[in-house]
Amino acid sequence: MTNRFIEKLRGYVPLDEADIEQLTRLTARSRLIKARHDLIRDGDRPGPVFVMIEGWAYRYKVLPSGTRQVLAFLMPGDACDLHIGLLAQMDHSIQTITPAKVVMVERVDMDTLMAARPAIARAMYIAQLVDEGTMRAWITSMGRRASIERVAHLMCELYLRARDISISGETSLSLPLSQILLADALGMTSVHINRVLKELRLAGAMTLSRGSLQIIDPDKLARIAGFDDGYLHRRMRVAAG
Repeated sequence: MTNRFIEKLRGYVPLDEADIEQLTRLTARSRLIKARHDLIRDGDRPGPVFVMIEGWAYRYKVLPSGTRQVLAFLMPGDACDLHIGLLAQMDHSIQTITPAKVVMVERVDMDTLMAARPAIARAMYIAQLVDEGTMRAWITSMGRRASIERVAHLMCELYLRARDISISGETSLSLPLSQILLADALGMTSVHINRVLKELRLAGAMTLSRGSLQIIDPDKLARIAGFDDGYLHRRMRVAAG
């Protein structure tokens, strides 16, 4: 079975056989986690580094009013919180969306590996920088993009991220995100996002129904979003391949 974490890191930096062997050993023991399970909660003491082998998860923050803001979506191959162990407590929560296979790597083991294998350390740092670039893109969407641009931009992003780890079709993606989750990620109500999805469908750009994203016209969807994939640093992935 493909280890998407290793494949993701190899996309950023060439890894030799010893690097791959060490990563394979580090991620050999995964746990099956049920859907809608908190891997860690806001206020908890930081624990291990979570590596998503299969399934989806998301970062979120619950406000005193009870409303929720989704901060990021995590796919197979993503690692969570490389340096959060430096803090006294978590400032957000992470929950699975689907049943997931998750590896929990003790921080001392991750630190030891990165110290011993510079290529792995470089790949991990690049992956973290891409995550930070994605967060900046989300902030830009929330602050300045119109609703239809915001939704289209997220769909473009999720599709390209999925394609990079080979879990999408040519123009389709199994997207296990409810409209409520999407609304909480985009700062919208579920009624509003439903209306925007209808606009995108009527425009002939995309459809989203029953957990399946179908991109009808990629160029039109990208134009609506004003999408530039530079923040995903996909050119670096291609060059490293």
